[in-house]
Amino acid sequence: MGEFAETLNGYVSIVNGWVWGPVMLILLFGTHVLLTIRTRVIQTHIFKAIKLSVTKDTSAEGDISQFGALTTALAATIGTGNIVGVATAVAVGGPGAVLWCWLTGVVGIATKYGEALLAVKYRVKTNDGTMLGGPMYALELGVGEKYGKSFGRICGIIFALLAGIASFGIGNMTQGNSISGMVQNNFHVPNWITGLVLAVLTGVVVIGGVKSIATICEKLVPLMAFFYIIGCIAIICINRAYILPALKEIFSSAFSARAAGGGFVGASVITAARYGIARGLFSNESGLGSAPIAAAAAQTRNPVRQALVGMTGTFWDTVIVCALTGIVLVSSIIKDPVALEGLSGGDLTSGAFNAIPGVGPIVLTIGLITFAWSTILGWSYYGERAWEYLLGKKAIFPYRVLWVFVVFVGCVTALDLVWNIADTLNACMAFPNLISLLLLSGVIVSETRKYLWEDNLDANSTDVIPQIKN
Repeated sequence: MGEFAETLNGYVSIVNGWVWGPVMLILLFGTHVLLTIRTRVIQTHIFKAIKLSVTKDTSAEGDISQFGALTTALAATIGTGNIVGVATAVAVGGPGAVLWCWLTGVVGIATKYGEALLAVKYRVKTNDGTMLGGPMYALELGVGEKYGKSFGRICGIIFALLAGIASFGIGNMTQGNSISGMVQNNFHVPNWITGLVLAVLTGVVVIGGVKSIATICEKLVPLMAFFYIIGCIAIICINRAYILPALKEIFSSAFSARAAGGGFVGASVITAARYGIARGLFSNESGLGSAPIAAAAAQTRNPVRQALVGMTGTFWDTVIVCALTGIVLVSSIIKDPVALEGLSGGDLTSGAFNAIPGVGPIVLTIGLITFAWSTILGWSYYGERAWEYLLGKKAIFPYRVLWVFVVFVGCVTALDLVWNIADTLNACMAFPNLISLLLLSGVIVSETRKYLWEDNLDANSTDVIPQIKN
């Protein structure tokens, strides 16, 4: 890392520590808990939600299928947060960070439900029939209706601006950086070559917009998730003698300060919680406000149907995939602390996957590449919609060109700086979205009562979708 990059990274780290302080942790986790209570523990409907996610609802208005919206959102969430992010949390926050990451996912299901519900409730339609939605519209139309149009519009602009900038960090640079690092370590390919190839592939897909992205994601996401999960299960079987000690270490260190040793860094409860919750948000994006942008494009009869489908993304991403990654990492460190000591990020995960004879690094590399590339595709849509909200349709093409260029930049940029910038932008983006969820929690409860609690889930929404000019 050059002198300028090191200086910049130092400043970003200071800001990062502030935005991810106690206020943010309480606001994020508190919103998860509040919505869990107010929706009568919506997590208990997870199996109904999974069934809905593979049920077509083509008679309803929307640009893509419910499953297409889900896989686009999953493409953006199942990424380096599951592989590199969890490893970073364990390396810095200790094994207890795994539990905080998992708990963030469990209670975060309710927040993801609320986000998707509001996105469909307050979506709009352009004069060419395209559906637009997300927190910026929920803020402008929902919060604006209750607390003043000017206030709602300003909040919508703030969120869209933060989301548009954040997309280049969380959804672009970190992903490209992780891909190039992994390919260089395992196959000795220079970063600039990986960046060039990745930029070209990304450009070919994003030029087709959400339908092209959804088509790729519907095929890629199930395959890549299955491939990676099989690899994790194989390592768990190999490390079976260390699984119970790993689980004990995860639970005990989540709520008590641990001294350094046994291959783990010394970490306080606050450090474990901070990195666990931060990486949990980075991984599943519950509370971030990104996934609802894809949910708004779904063909769905009413807001609650798509909200149920949307919340399954957090279940698969964090409750399943991140949990498996965490168990793999902690059990591997206990098994061979000397070999993995001092490693972090992708290197730590690579070391754990070396337990699979011969093919371990290949499984991880393929998993990381597909995870990260699909995240680049999904987030390109999120950022595009944010800039379209701010500047209109004329912003779409220049944004796509810039997006492809930044993919290349991310591949050749220092990892620490990239991750710190992404963490900071995540928190800044989450603030206005969490505020909208809290202010509109009554709407979430009302819609849930109308369609779910009164057993009216198959009813068509009576809401009139506002039409706007492109």
